[in-house]
Amino acid sequence: MSPVYNTEDTLEKTYSEIPLEIVDDVILVVDDASHDRTAEIALRIGINTIIHKKNLGYGGNQKSCYRAALDLGADIVIMVHPDYQYTPRLIPAISAMIAYGEFDTVLASRILGIGALEGGMPLYKYLANRFLTLFENLLLGQKLSEYHTGYRAFSREILERLPLEKNSNDFVFDNQMLSQIIWFGYRIGELPAPRNI
Repeated sequence: MSPVYNTEDTLEKTYSEIPLEIVDDVILVVDDASHDRTAEIALRIGINTIIHKKNLGYGGNQKSCYRAALDLGADIVIMVHPDYQYTPRLIPAISAMIAYGEFDTVLASRILGIGALEGGMPLYKYLANRFLTLFENLLLGQKLSEYHTGYRAFSREILERLPLEKNSNDFVFDNQMLSQIIWFGYRIGELPAPRNI
């Protein structure tokens, strides 16, 4: 599942790394009224595609993605941004952490493992990410390495229980969702995710 917006240059490359022999259901993108050929490319390569007539924003797009994934009967929903920052090859590992009951949600972290800087994250983004993560950990009483990843997995139960429709339609959505997951007492796991670019 991927919320897409103007990703014609990276969508097909991201899709090519999805381990199709493991993904046992629909691959889904929701195009948030892109101004480029994103939707056309998604349809051409055979991805189940929903196209918004008007831009709903990053959070609004995710809401559409999660609703559609649940309607399709998904037990585990994995969101990976189509900008090719993250490799979809981690899908088996990230989904297994939920499928075997170890965690309810899993975040792929650019900070763990070889590290974000070595993987190509610009220094200013790295410093901002670390500062915001420290603040969020203090505020929420957690020890996560990264709150701002575009690669996340959720159990069906989480997506059905959280009041996602009440969340923001902009980039605050991700933090609201994680706060709700923590509030409801769900277990959050992390997995190292080296950057592709």
